[in-house]
Amino acid sequence: MVGLIPTHTIISPSISELKWDVEISDRLLQIQLAVKKLLENQFADEIIEIRIGFRTLGILWHRIPDPQQLLHFLNEIKDPLTDPLSRKTWEIPVCYENEFAKDLPALAEAKKLSPEELIRLHSENSYRIHFFGFLPGFMYLHGLPELLFSPRKTVPDRNIEAGSVAIGGSQTGIYPTNSPGGWHIIGRSPLSFFDAKKLPPVWASPGDLISFCPISKEEFDSLKNSSFQPTWK
Repeated sequence: MVGLIPTHTIISPSISELKWDVEISDRLLQIQLAVKKLLENQFADEIIEIRIGFRTLGILWHRIPDPQQLLHFLNEIKDPLTDPLSRKTWEIPVCYENEFAKDLPALAEAKKLSPEELIRLHSENSYRIHFFGFLPGFMYLHGLPELLFSPRKTVPDRNIEAGSVAIGGSQTGIYPTNSPGGWHIIGRSPLSFFDAKKLPPVWASPGDLISFCPISKEEFDSLKNSSFQPTWK
């Protein structure tokens, strides 16, 4: 893996971490997904689970192999970029109207933008799903325009409605369930993002793309009361 060999750190007798000291990118995610697949094949009997972070793979082991064996395995990976990232783009309807976007006016003012400009900037980009975390089904998305980067709230909200679309730091995301949270709420989607009764409980995967499609309050209500399912192109 020329130029992209991760460091391996043993955290506990059953947990270790691979970390890449590079910028977050599609190329890095492609390598992470490929290395995850290779590890699961090579160490199938030893690994319980692998979790992806923006620059890491967290590995839960039955037993950690000899560090030199793992390092040799990583060094022997010549080029893991055999599987291209998904071209699947999920279209997520979002209502950015004030009823669902309590933080949008203040955020737009802080950025010296009109609410309409902020909505346009947020919805004209596509965002790559890197991993799920924080809450079951919470997508960590990469691709937010730098102009919209915003520090998280100093005092988190006690309850954020499921489907709320928010900005926190350099990321945007969607709350899959009702939850406390410290991100700035700029809209809400009528879709369901997590269903524990389904397998898999989420319909998207790391590597997929997300695009946000502005809708009206009337369209939101209509979709909320229907059996509408997310679509991709």
